[in-house]
Amino acid sequence: MTGTAAMAEDHAATVTDPFGPDGSFDANARGLGVSVPPADAAAKTMGVYPYAADLWAEGLLWAAVLRSPHPHARIVKIDTAEAAAMPGVRAVITHEDVPGDAAYGRGTCDRPVFASEIVRHHGEPIAAVAAEHPDTARLAAAAIAVEYELLEPVTDPEQAFSAEPLHPDGNLIRHIPLRFGDPEVTGEVIVEGLYRIGRQDPAPIGAEAGLAVPRPDGGVEIYTSSTDPHADRDLAAACFGLEPDRVKIVVTGVPGAMGDREDPGTQLPIGLLALRTGHPVKLAANREESFLSHPHRHPTLLRYRHHADGEGKLVKVEAQILMDAGAYADTSSDALAAAVSFACGPYVVPHAFVEGWAVRTNNPPSGHVRGEGAMQVCAAYEGQMDKLAARLGLDPAELRLRNVLATGDLLPTGQTVTCPAPVAELLRSVRDFPLPPLPVDDPEEEWLLPGGPDGAGDPGAVRRGVGYGLGMVHMLGAEGADEVSTATVKVSGSVATVICAAVETGQGFATLARQIVQEILGIDEVHVAPVDTDQPPSGAGARSRHTWVSGGAVERAARMVRTQLLQPLAHQFGMSTELLTIADGKITSYDGVLSTTVEEALEGKELWATAQCRPHPTEPLDDSGQGDAFVGMAFCAVRAVVDVDIELGVVRVVEMAVAQEVGRVLNPRQARARIEAGITQGLGAALTENLRTSAGQVRRPDLTGYALPTSLDTPDIRIVKLVEERDVVAPFGAKAISAVPVVTSPAAVASAVRAATGRPVNRLPIRPQTAVVTGAGER
Repeated sequence: MTGTAAMAEDHAATVTDPFGPDGSFDANARGLGVSVPPADAAAKTMGVYPYAADLWAEGLLWAAVLRSPHPHARIVKIDTAEAAAMPGVRAVITHEDVPGDAAYGRGTCDRPVFASEIVRHHGEPIAAVAAEHPDTARLAAAAIAVEYELLEPVTDPEQAFSAEPLHPDGNLIRHIPLRFGDPEVTGEVIVEGLYRIGRQDPAPIGAEAGLAVPRPDGGVEIYTSSTDPHADRDLAAACFGLEPDRVKIVVTGVPGAMGDREDPGTQLPIGLLALRTGHPVKLAANREESFLSHPHRHPTLLRYRHHADGEGKLVKVEAQILMDAGAYADTSSDALAAAVSFACGPYVVPHAFVEGWAVRTNNPPSGHVRGEGAMQVCAAYEGQMDKLAARLGLDPAELRLRNVLATGDLLPTGQTVTCPAPVAELLRSVRDFPLPPLPVDDPEEEWLLPGGPDGAGDPGAVRRGVGYGLGMVHMLGAEGADEVSTATVKVSGSVATVICAAVETGQGFATLARQIVQEILGIDEVHVAPVDTDQPPSGAGARSRHTWVSGGAVERAARMVRTQLLQPLAHQFGMSTELLTIADGKITSYDGVLSTTVEEALEGKELWATAQCRPHPTEPLDDSGQGDAFVGMAFCAVRAVVDVDIELGVVRVVEMAVAQEVGRVLNPRQARARIEAGITQGLGAALTENLRTSAGQVRRPDLTGYALPTSLDTPDIRIVKLVEERDVVAPFGAKAISAVPVVTSPAAVASAVRAATGRPVNRLPIRPQTAVVTGAGER
C-alpha cells in the first residue's frame, strides 16, 4: 500500500513518526509508544514460520471431508463401504461415529459435526476419511455414496418467517425491538431508503488446516490456528465424549484471522479420526473447502426512514434490519445486537424505533467477521444522511456535523457515551484535508482513470465524487459477556517471559506484550510463550479484546513483578516503591540517592506474578432494546474520493482520508498498518467482495470468482489524524484500531459514488450498473 508512504509531511498523523525516512523500524526501540518490530517478522519473511499446514508427525494420516453438494436435502442413505475398502484408507466416519455431543456452536449448539438426517447448506460436512495419502483420502471421500431427497431451499430471509422450520429451534434466531423516545413524533423532512449488503468472506491468507495427535491416555492434542483455544477445546471435548483435560489445543501460526478462525469445523473431524485410528491425522483444506466451511459476514436487508427538522437536525430514525444467518445461529445474536444498537450511527437521535431480526435460511452460514452488524448499518444510515443532505440542499459534511455524537450523549439503547467521542473533530479533519489533484489530459496519466490505459471508456465520461462515512464499533464482548484474561510474567536474570493464551492473529498482541514488559520492567529481552490450553484462558481474538483485556492482564502481572523487584531496594533505603522509577534500564530514586541498573537488581533472582484483567460488567438489552450493553466504543471518519466512468460504471477509488480516535497509540507503525488493512478490507466490501449464491448454491468458491482487492486496487490512504484522548477505563487508554475503518470505509465509498453519479447506490458491493448514468453516452 502506497498511501501512507506518499503522505505529505505536513499532513502526517498526529503521532510522532518513530521510524526513519526509509520507513524501517527502529531496531533499538523499546517500550510503549514506539514502533517495536514484530519478533516473528524475519521468520515470516523467510517463509520458515510454522503454520498448521506445514506440520508433520510420524505415522501421519491425511484427512478429507465429504461435503454436501446441495443446500437443502434429506439424507436417505450413506454408504461408506466402497470408500472404506480402498487401499490405504484407515477410517471413514459419519454422524454415527461421534461419541459425544453431535452438535456444536458459539452460544447455541445447533450445528452438527456431520449432517445426519437433513442437509441445511451447500458444503455441510457429511463424512470424513483418514488415509495414508492426501489423494487417497480425497478419492475415498468422493467414493462415499450418499442418497439425497432434494428439498426446496429457503434462500430469501424474508421468506424465513413463513417457511417451514429449517431447524428444530425454528427459523427465528433473535428479534430485538428497540424503543427510544416518542413514536408519534415526526420531522418536517422525511427520507426513506432500502439497502442491501452482500456476503463478504474473511478470505484468510492461509486456508484452514490442523494436525491431531492421539495421546497415550486416550486423549488427543490438536495443533491448529485457533483464535479461541479454550472454547475450541471445550467444544471438541464435548464432541469427543472426553473430559476437557484430555483434549489439548496447541496454537500454531495463524495465517490471518478476521473471525473465521473461531469455527472449529476443521478440528473436530481430525480429532475424531485420530482417536479412531490411533495415528496423527492432518487436514489441509483447499480454497474451495475454505469458502464452503467457515462463516461469512451476514447479508443484510435494511429499511430506513429518517426524520429531520428544517435545519437538518435529526428528529427520529425508524429502521428494520433483517440479517441472514444462513443455516446456523453462530454469532448472529451478537451481530444483531450491534446492528440494532448502532442503527442510528454516531449521531444524536432523540427518538429511535428499530426492529431487528436474525433468521435461518439455507444459505451459507454467517458468523463473526470484523465489525459485524456495525458495518451493515453504517452503509445504510450514511446513505440516509446523504439523502437528507440532498433534500435540504446542505453540504453532506455540514449536515453530519449538525448531528454528531459527543461524550455524554445517549445512544438509542439508553447507554450514556462515557468514553471519548470526538466525532466532530474527526469529521472536520477529513473534510478540511486537501483534495487530490484531478487527472490531467495526458496519455501518461491515463492509468489514473477508471479501467487504466486499456480501459474502453471515454475520459470525458469520468466524473469525480467526494463522500463521507462516520462509523462506530463496540470493543470487547457485549450484553453481559464475562470478559476476562489471565497472564503470567516471569523474570529470570535479564530475560522476561510472558505466558498468556491470547492468540497472535496478526493484530500485534505478541509485540504489544513485549512492549508492556519493556516499559514497566526496563528489560530489553522479552519472550512471549507459545499458546496452548494448559495455560489459563484468555478468550477469543476478536473485537480488539486482547489489546484491552490481555494487555491489561500483562500490565498488572508486570507491575506485580516490578513491586517484587523494587521492594528490597525501597526497604534498604527506607522509602516506598512509589518513589523509585525504572527508565532506560536504570532504577533511580526521587532524590537521586539510589541509582542502579535493572540487570544488577535482578542478578540471581527469579520473579514471577500472575494477574487477571476483567473490565466492568455489561448487561443484556431488555425487551425494548435498552441497556448498558457495551464496555466501550471507538469512532472513525473517512472521506473517499472516487472517479467513476458513468458510461461503463467502472469505479476507481482515488484516495481515502482517515481520521480515527484511538485512545493512545501503543505502536505507531503497527497502528498505521492496521488502519490501512481495515480500509482495504472495507474497499473489498464496497466494490468487489460478494460470495454469490444461486438457489443456495455457492457460485465459484475460489479466488477467481471471489474478487479480493489487490495492491493495484488500493488507493492512497491518508491518515490525516489519530486523536489520542485516553479512555480512562481501558488499560493504557488504548482503543480498538482495525475494526472501525472496515465499518466506515464502504459507506464513504458509496457516498462518493452517489456524489459522482447522482444515483442512489443502495447495494454493496456496488455493481457497475449502479454507477451507470442513463443517457451519459448521448452527445
